[in-house]
Amino acid sequence: MEKKYAVLVVDMLNDFVTGALKCDRGLAIVPKTKKLLAGCREKGVPVIFCNDAHIKGIDHELKFWGDHAIAGTHGAEVIPELDLCDKDYVVPKRRYSGFFQTDLDLLLRELGVNTVIMTGLHAHMCVRHTSADAYQYGYNVVVAKDATDSFTEEDYNYGIKYLKETYDAEISDVDTILASL
Repeated sequence: MEKKYAVLVVDMLNDFVTGALKCDRGLAIVPKTKKLLAGCREKGVPVIFCNDAHIKGIDHELKFWGDHAIAGTHGAEVIPELDLCDKDYVVPKRRYSGFFQTDLDLLLRELGVNTVIMTGLHAHMCVRHTSADAYQYGYNVVVAKDATDSFTEEDYNYGIKYLKETYDAEISDVDTILASL
């Protein structure tokens, strides 16, 4: 079966890159993420942002992580460097996984997608849980290793290893992914 791709950009938001839960390593993946998104847009591959959009005082995750990415705030917006555009899709999420209680699966199916390219933060948490659900729903998982990261190198390596060993994720770099589209 021919692969039909979409790229999922997980939590590349102001609060994760420069704000409340700032991750300096998140800044480091911006150039490769930007390159991947530009190449995908050029080739007609859908770009889907899976963004935390929490309800203040309600969401379970906030009890553990504190207030971050509150829906409607600057912190919950995609970082400007990634050039969110009208052709992109945005799926708000209130838990780690972009699939949990969202319409991400419906959107992917309507787009005819069978393979997701994972990018964003954090390889051992939100990227991991979104990948887990993608796998459970029957999607092939590709991880753009140079457009994905975590708070620490240890967390990143753990996440990438887990994705490969548990979900048979293809671990590749942005240039190789773009060449294969």
